[in-house]
Amino acid sequence: MALPGFERGHHGRPRIGLGEEDLYAYAHLIRMTEQLILDQFSRGLVSGTTHTCLGQELTAMAVVRALDHPEDAVLSNHRNHGHFLTYSGDFAGLVAEIMGREAGVCGGHGGSQHLAWRHFHSNGVQGGMLGIGAGLALARKKSGALVAAIIGDGTLGQGLLYESMNLASVWQAPLLFVVENNGIAQTTYTCDTIGGNIEARGAAFGLRTWTLADDDPHFCRKAAAVVAEVRATQRPGFLVLDTRRLGPHSKGDDLRDDEEMDGIRGRDPLAALGRRIDPERRAAIEARNTAFIDEIRVIANASPEATYSQVPEHIFRPASGVDSGKAFPAAAPGQTVRQRLNSALRFLLETEPRTLLLGEDLHEPYGGAFKVTQGLSADFPDRVISTPISEAGITGASIGLALAGYRPVMEVMFADFLTLCMDQIYNHAVKFPGMFKNGAVPLVIRTPCGGRRGYGPTHSQSPEHLFSSVPGLTMVYGSHRHDIGRLLVDATLNWPYPVLFLEHKLLYGEKQNPAGYVELPAAAGDVAAHLFPTLRLGDDDPDVTLVTYGGMLPVVEAVAERLKQDEELAVEIVVPSMLAPLPKGSLIGHLLRRRRVVTVEESHHEYGVAAEIAAALAERGFRGELLRIGTPPVPIASARSLERQILPGEESIAERILGMI
Repeated sequence: MALPGFERGHHGRPRIGLGEEDLYAYAHLIRMTEQLILDQFSRGLVSGTTHTCLGQELTAMAVVRALDHPEDAVLSNHRNHGHFLTYSGDFAGLVAEIMGREAGVCGGHGGSQHLAWRHFHSNGVQGGMLGIGAGLALARKKSGALVAAIIGDGTLGQGLLYESMNLASVWQAPLLFVVENNGIAQTTYTCDTIGGNIEARGAAFGLRTWTLADDDPHFCRKAAAVVAEVRATQRPGFLVLDTRRLGPHSKGDDLRDDEEMDGIRGRDPLAALGRRIDPERRAAIEARNTAFIDEIRVIANASPEATYSQVPEHIFRPASGVDSGKAFPAAAPGQTVRQRLNSALRFLLETEPRTLLLGEDLHEPYGGAFKVTQGLSADFPDRVISTPISEAGITGASIGLALAGYRPVMEVMFADFLTLCMDQIYNHAVKFPGMFKNGAVPLVIRTPCGGRRGYGPTHSQSPEHLFSSVPGLTMVYGSHRHDIGRLLVDATLNWPYPVLFLEHKLLYGEKQNPAGYVELPAAAGDVAAHLFPTLRLGDDDPDVTLVTYGGMLPVVEAVAERLKQDEELAVEIVVPSMLAPLPKGSLIGHLLRRRRVVTVEESHHEYGVAAEIAAALAERGFRGELLRIGTPPVPIASARSLERQILPGEESIAERILGMI
């Protein structure tokens, strides 16, 4: 709907001039919207909570209104309404979203804190969007566009902020960090939690820094000059905006006393700006805004409540018109898993210009800790990016690049370090496709995992049980019997969702060889099972079916051969490559026809992949015998003698199976 007194620019966003009447009119609209939301809350029409920007309207506008490039992006936080309204002008969409209505900008999925409109995204985790900002800014480098990442002073305690400032500085990416310094976090004063000088934090990373106060009559003009400098230099900056919050943190948790609040109200920048405008003109502006907000209330109230049927159709559904692997050639005879993965990455870099590789120590002459990227940086120096040791920041940056249309393939040096990436995966990457209408995140995170190399407790783990239950995350764990290079190509090109791509260290030297394995037919309800197939080998009427994956397969193959030769048992091996979402139609449907099923994994068998297989079998009436074999819940020891006793081995697996039979 048309905005009262404002037009939209060529970028589709509101055009807000620097004249005092324009600034007052739009800031007043934001304040009235916040008051409308609070009124709707008091009427029982808003559930949950909300975080208003009362008193900070000009602060919310100052940077965002100056973003006039079509590709300029904003990353906001829980207190995002003013930023969103300045960027989008979608007043009805905001109010309806907070009310949980179908007309909401995210259809009710995001609520107050989680909003998206074109290149605007906000999320509720303090500082969680900053690494994403580094990636978005890297994608915009030399384009003339920039990214504004807006946080509050309370977020200065978050480590990801400093990882992101370092990335932006190293990459010289046009990312403007904006700190809205209102002197208080939720209820704790900043002076009690922040050591040192706020501006010095930006300067320490080589960022140009500025400090502005929102009660300066030229505040918005000075903020626009900062934006112009970042745009002109295409380099990162750090802007501190001194402001004050008229309302509580959320709906009712304000512990400030009356004297302090009286002082804040006396310095209200919006009221001060209004006093500089002719009273008759101000009254006309306010009357026009009141009529507009009344109309917004009617529109939001009339919108139906969001229902479960409105869940976006794009969640875990293949994109239309995907290119299934392009012309990726078959594995050469004798090619190892490492070589096959390397050839897949080379193929992606050669055939898909949007492919980028990110991770630690990827460049020549090292080529990654396990040499999977060896030789690639020499041929693609601008697209193989060796990063600082910043797992959370790298993950965020990769998400940002994915949002910008790239196909990032990120490497985490050891799977044990995935815990450092968890917030970015769990609260950001997998949330966006279902929360935002423009939230596709085609991201692949590669990582070597598993033990048997004597690396000890923090470099030997198999963490798939930690990630198998993350909604929206696709977890792929190939073997030397799968075409592991094609799995990686398909994960990168043909599956538009975040993929955790696990690689066992001991498989890197194994030769790619299907060895008679065949694919189970993909069931209709199994998303992506055609891309990440399940293999089987063995008797059609087996005495026992062994289900395993990844690096356990060579061990299980040795066990199967032993059972056949020594015990004359008919053995079947089933090897899924997609562990989440579990291909229940094909995998479980197949196992239901077996009399004995044994799952073997190097991960802990409790609360993980084997547990899900067992539960799925039980729910579907499995009448056979079931045995789960995995690693006990202890740290993986460094001493090889201890490690051999902890991890499932040929002897212990065979003994357990024979005990079952």
